[in-house]
Amino acid sequence: MTIAQFWGSMTANPLLFIAVSLTLGVILVNGWTDAPNAIATCVTTRCMKPKAAILMAAVFNFLGVFVMTQISNQVAVTITKMVNFGKADGTAIITVLCASMFAIVSWATLAWVFGIPTSESHALIAGLTGGAMALTGFSAIVWSEWSKVLIGIVISVVLGFGLAWLIGKLVTTICYKMNRPKTEPFFKGAQIVGAASMAFMHGAQDGQKFMGIILLCVFTLQGNAGGAATSFVIPTWLMLVCSLVMAAGTAIGGKKIIKSVGMDMVKLEKYQGFSADIASAISLVFCSVFGLPVSTTHVKTTSIMGVGAVKRVSAINFGVVKDMVMTWILTFPGCGILAFLVTKLFLLF
Repeated sequence: MTIAQFWGSMTANPLLFIAVSLTLGVILVNGWTDAPNAIATCVTTRCMKPKAAILMAAVFNFLGVFVMTQISNQVAVTITKMVNFGKADGTAIITVLCASMFAIVSWATLAWVFGIPTSESHALIAGLTGGAMALTGFSAIVWSEWSKVLIGIVISVVLGFGLAWLIGKLVTTICYKMNRPKTEPFFKGAQIVGAASMAFMHGAQDGQKFMGIILLCVFTLQGNAGGAATSFVIPTWLMLVCSLVMAAGTAIGGKKIIKSVGMDMVKLEKYQGFSADIASAISLVFCSVFGLPVSTTHVKTTSIMGVGAVKRVSAINFGVVKDMVMTWILTFPGCGILAFLVTKLFLLF
């Protein structure tokens, strides 16, 4: 589908226009609450200035979406098949998507106000499921796809923390007798590479998730919501639009999350930031290849905890960690219930 054809469909169907606009709104919120995690360590260790880091994140978010989609679009496929709308008509399904996106934006904005890096990935899954349940009940849940989410949570957190601890330990062992000031230029460059890798993988994961929702709207209009999601091509123009909207969100409100992740939780040095970024990127590559929709927020924050634990466990600010974990735990029921209620309200009209 060309951008002209897609725009024609949107203008011909006001409900589709609202659904896509709200989805882009979620992507914008993702840009200011989730995407900053990719560049948080690079900015707070003064390897890059915020504007340059945001520009780099925008470029590599797009490249991540584009390249990973050529390798595997299974993350997008998983999202389009997370719920079962049964025999509901297209109008009802798109109404559910509108309500779900509205609930996600509300939930994420609330978390941003408090500077807590909530997971838009899990908010998306919870909101989509809560909205679908308002329409078709418990039969809306496709457990085979939901199991990938639960497996992804465990794998991403264990990999993020474990790899970061291992890489951090390896770096400190190798560089133990080196003159620290002389290693600074190397780790500055290495951390920029690590941050670019994280931005790349953020695009590969989160970009595909949100494009999956837009494509679900298209499938619905074609009369086969979910059924045709086993194979499709994501248009390049859609990748570019999503990347630009995400970058705009990071530019608008990313500094608050950068401070929470990169400064408040653990006081990082350049070699630690490099270790956390590389560990996070490797973890996300693994999950993306196997089609597991994971949270880049979870991976990055657990990686930062992993490198902090190398020096000493007390280096981790568990007060900040507690706030983050509570937000993660509450996201599934909180955003799901909010989406359920908003969907019931929207369906009345």
